[in-house]
Amino acid sequence: MNQERRCLVCLGELSEQEGSAHARCARKIGGAPGLPEIDLDLARLHTAGLAMVGRSSLSGVQRKISLHLSTHRSTLRLEVGAGSYILKPQAQAFPHLPENEHATLLLAAECGIEVAPSCLLPLTDGTLAFLTRRFDRTNDGAKRRQEDFCQLAGLAPKQKYEGSAELCFRLIRRFATEPGIDALRLYRLLLFCWWTGNGDAHLKNFSLLADAEGIVRLSPAYDLLSTCLVIPDDPLALPVGGKQAGLTRRSWMDLGSYAGLPPKVVARELGLPVLRLAAAEALIARSFLPDEMKDAYQRLLRERAQILGRD
Repeated sequence: MNQERRCLVCLGELSEQEGSAHARCARKIGGAPGLPEIDLDLARLHTAGLAMVGRSSLSGVQRKISLHLSTHRSTLRLEVGAGSYILKPQAQAFPHLPENEHATLLLAAECGIEVAPSCLLPLTDGTLAFLTRRFDRTNDGAKRRQEDFCQLAGLAPKQKYEGSAELCFRLIRRFATEPGIDALRLYRLLLFCWWTGNGDAHLKNFSLLADAEGIVRLSPAYDLLSTCLVIPDDPLALPVGGKQAGLTRRSWMDLGSYAGLPPKVVARELGLPVLRLAAAEALIARSFLPDEMKDAYQRLLRERAQILGRD
């Protein structure tokens, strides 16, 4: 299948009559049968990004651009304030971060992790950018209450790496409305971050979100990347049992016990990467990553699934 004929939302095959995405997939992004367009190129987006505060923490190089969808749902426009979409263009220092994040979020969804709708979006210069719809906004644009784990721990943003996986579970116990449910969701997410080589999952990349009824729960996952594809052997940002590298199946069993999860549940979660390995490799093969990155990502998934499968 030709790369240009894959859906920019789900990576599924497109027919000759379809555009850049399936109509059903495009509606998840902007509510219309086609993906919205943005009349900007990479250079102008980088310039626009300088006026906006948000930056990802992968060495501060992946800019986050706030966008607003036009009333006719066909065009995305720059929004200096809090827009309903976030766009991340290509970064000069690290290649193919948009394709990396898109594939990793799709893989997270395949693993039962809640994520926000996202897609790849071509810019006018032909480069691909990553686009996601904000989950902390209601349909009418109002902001929902969201606090990241750095805030909940009473730490300054610059202290986002001064935590641990265990601290995250303590915050869940203290602030989540249903801590037992969210402890399992958090455990699955932390395990996924390790399996996919995400060394930048720090305290600001986990949040609690309040709904209209005031129920506080773990937010959908965001800022998911395989940092090991661009920074080989990148260690975990948040240690597990005091370790940021060299984790074993026992490391994750002990963390599950700390989280208060039953042993049978922990064993089931540790088996999921093994069970889903073939599907995960197939998803990466369909992604828009270059071949050498696909190979490296698949190799990483195999190696870490094997670690989890050892007694």
